[in-house]
Amino acid sequence: MLTNLGNFRRSKYCGEVSLEDVGKELNLAGWVHRKRHHGGVIFIDLRDREGIVQVVVEEKSSPRAYEIADRLKPEFVVGVRGKVRRRPEGTENPKLKTGYVEVVAEEILVFNISDVLPFPVEEETPVSEEIKLRYRYIDLRRESMKNNLIFRHKVYQITRNFFTDEGFIEIETPFLTKSTPEGARDFLVPSRLHPGKFYALPQSPQLFKQILMVAGFDKYFQIVRCFRDEDLRADRQPEFTQIDFEMSFVREEDVMDVAERLIAKLFKELLGVELKTPFERISYHEAMERFGTDKPDRRFGLELIELTDIFKDTEFKVFKAVIEKGGIVKAINFKGSNLSRKEIDELTKYVQGLGAKGLAWIKVEKDKLTSPIVKFFSEEETRKLLERTKAEPGDVILFSADKKEMVYKILGNLRLHLGKKYKLIEEGKWDVFWVVDFPLMEWDKEEGRFVSLHHPFTMPREEDIPKLREALETEDFEKKKELVHSVRARAYDMVLNGEEIGGGSIRIHREDIQEVVFKLLGISREEAKEKFGFLLEALRYGAPPHGGFAFGLDRVVALMLGLDSIRDVIAFPKTQKGICPLTGAPDYVDPKQLKELHIKVVE
Repeated sequence: MLTNLGNFRRSKYCGEVSLEDVGKELNLAGWVHRKRHHGGVIFIDLRDREGIVQVVVEEKSSPRAYEIADRLKPEFVVGVRGKVRRRPEGTENPKLKTGYVEVVAEEILVFNISDVLPFPVEEETPVSEEIKLRYRYIDLRRESMKNNLIFRHKVYQITRNFFTDEGFIEIETPFLTKSTPEGARDFLVPSRLHPGKFYALPQSPQLFKQILMVAGFDKYFQIVRCFRDEDLRADRQPEFTQIDFEMSFVREEDVMDVAERLIAKLFKELLGVELKTPFERISYHEAMERFGTDKPDRRFGLELIELTDIFKDTEFKVFKAVIEKGGIVKAINFKGSNLSRKEIDELTKYVQGLGAKGLAWIKVEKDKLTSPIVKFFSEEETRKLLERTKAEPGDVILFSADKKEMVYKILGNLRLHLGKKYKLIEEGKWDVFWVVDFPLMEWDKEEGRFVSLHHPFTMPREEDIPKLREALETEDFEKKKELVHSVRARAYDMVLNGEEIGGGSIRIHREDIQEVVFKLLGISREEAKEKFGFLLEALRYGAPPHGGFAFGLDRVVALMLGLDSIRDVIAFPKTQKGICPLTGAPDYVDPKQLKELHIKVVE
């Protein structure tokens, strides 16, 4: 039953057979998708990368081919030689590209057989993710997964052509590099030739692309693999792909223009969607105040409403205690929702899972307000509250009172939860915009130091640089924090439908500014020299002003295809625990390998 390829040569993909081929003899190859018997005639749906074609095997005219076809099973790999003819009238299948033709088999070759599949290739069969990833080569035979990877391939080609036409040069940067502080944990690679020393897999090509600017390659790009040893979510993987580019002698507008035109081109060519450029810009402060997050989904309302000023003199102890400690009070008016008490209790449990102590609420009814907290408000407070929230009968006002960061977290997440749960999000809408004017740094209580919101090579706004120098000199800690928090970064994030799809900044190209930033971040001169010495040295040899951007390619592709997880657009992804079910990685290695690397595993 088995045969070698021999003299068989495929003449066309199955999915490309058309009416133009009627009367021609073709050689086709692929997998048996399904088989049907009809008394002396066998119909085979033959599948390959491009689609399915119907093969007809007639016992009278081709007894040998019929005998072989009778023994075929799903997913056997076969070759078919036969003539193309029109399907009889009334048997056409307009849902298929090949639905008006069929191939009458004269010869069938069986290249390989198949065991019974762990799950059917048909899309409608539900399969757990663990099983799908364990047998990824079967999962990738499914139409949707195949199309996802082909779509991704097209993104690559359009991107490369776009940057080439724009005068960029594609340059590869190293995978085996040096471990540096900041950001997520590095994946480390031990060096056999240098015992006790380690390479690090790059979290991004950041330092090398800046050095390329110093080298004079003023327009660089790369579609590059990056690695981060961090906790995983649906939109995170330990290895991922960036569309990375850097430019010299530019300001923010120049870099943002290139990023806008690329994403607009991808949407136009692949989805037929026109994105209006330039994209809208909103400040980090505005995003946080209105939505509680720096990557808001603006396809629905439920914006956060500031109430701190209304309750600054309140007798309601919960709000009063929060405001006296420097906290804030905000609310969401869930208009027309008329939530039941059960629904409110469920929302309370949800926000408690985020760290809230509870959820204060008011139901606005026709002649009264229903809530355990209304009795604590003065008439003036109640009047101003209803005016500010534009409350009407049927509305439910949901409050959060806490430190500013916690209120943003609680209401920002609650807003998104409500949008999804109650289907408020306008499907089919593409909302893409920039978030700008990020703080350069923020105070991290756990680490007891300032940390970069983006990375330590981000240039501050020129007019804010004196504040950094003043903050460095002052010994008053509160003043230092106030000064540092007021410094804005020359950074910009692109947000699409509530997901950050890329970020970038103008970089620090002067060693004196970089030194001030390092000092405020608690990075000593010795540590800076040890970790970033090669970059700092490069900045002393004629570094041009430069800036860049990086798209998360996996996330862009997933969003364009309307998928929840980036794992569905990656050929061989890891699970949320960082495991590859297909290969079993990570795994133990031979003790001999560890000995060669001078490594001992400690239990």
